[in-house]
Amino acid sequence: MPARAPFPVSDHCDGRRFFFPRGHIDRGWHEVIKWRLTSRAADWPARVDLTPQPPPPAPADGRIAATFVNHATFLLQTPGGNLLTDPVWGERASPFAWSGPRRVHPPGVRLDDLPPIDVVLLSHDHYDHCHLPTLRALARRHQPLLIAPLGHARLAARAGLHRYVELDWWQRHEVKPGLTVTLTPARHWSNRLSGPRNGRLWGGFYLQAPGHRIYFVGDTGYDPELFHTIRRELGPPDLAMIPIGAYAPRWFMAPMHCDPAGAVAIHRDVGARRSIGMHWGTFQLTDEAREAPVEELTAARAAAGVEADAFRAIAPGESVWA
Repeated sequence: MPARAPFPVSDHCDGRRFFFPRGHIDRGWHEVIKWRLTSRAADWPARVDLTPQPPPPAPADGRIAATFVNHATFLLQTPGGNLLTDPVWGERASPFAWSGPRRVHPPGVRLDDLPPIDVVLLSHDHYDHCHLPTLRALARRHQPLLIAPLGHARLAARAGLHRYVELDWWQRHEVKPGLTVTLTPARHWSNRLSGPRNGRLWGGFYLQAPGHRIYFVGDTGYDPELFHTIRRELGPPDLAMIPIGAYAPRWFMAPMHCDPAGAVAIHRDVGARRSIGMHWGTFQLTDEAREAPVEELTAARAAAGVEADAFRAIAPGESVWA
């Protein structure tokens, strides 16, 4: 008798592997080799000094403070608790401590300076989003609840996170009365040395708190049907965190990573009141220059008629209020 499928069969899962319902996402080794042979990555600085920022503010008057740490890591301080998205404090976005993309600037908030962390939101298993040594440090210091897509239970256990919730797309979890987290679909994929390709789900997170909606998009390519659906189902967010980097060359990256123009389209599709750019400037993962996402975001925003304050990139350690 065949073994029982570990996951529910759906429009994005065959019971064992996950997939995006519209369009091919994965790239094979022959495409990776073509990329490496036919393009040249821009030179990045070896080190970038950060302008010191004030400590993360405490939430006040029922508001939410979002502090950009680096890459896709945000500290979200809410009246209902403190959350971290895709926490990475490591030196490399890699399965190896001695090789792979190395950070060019320190985290905008030191690990030792974090307030008590109640919840970690893990969008998927790629190494620039899921850093097990960081998760182990958080487990030792804070014992947070981990909320992750389907298939991440073993990674949680390896990190020492014994309190965890796995969600399928559109499922929600009530962290506490008044604070809920919904896993949203994303146009992406998953892979790690410790598991089968696309054996774990991926997604974004939509937080709903009294008077506030916060949307952490996660890694994604642009898909108009997807983001219009998220707005229709969950409402326009007060603050969205949208990836703007790791997009070149477009022939290779477009299905899985949006560029700044796609990020502005996501901002408009979901009806965000305000958006912050993420997924840029920390690790060189693709071919564009370090500052290119910020420069192209300015141009894409102007072309779409989006005001400068409505969608911008902020410095590591900088905070905004929602």
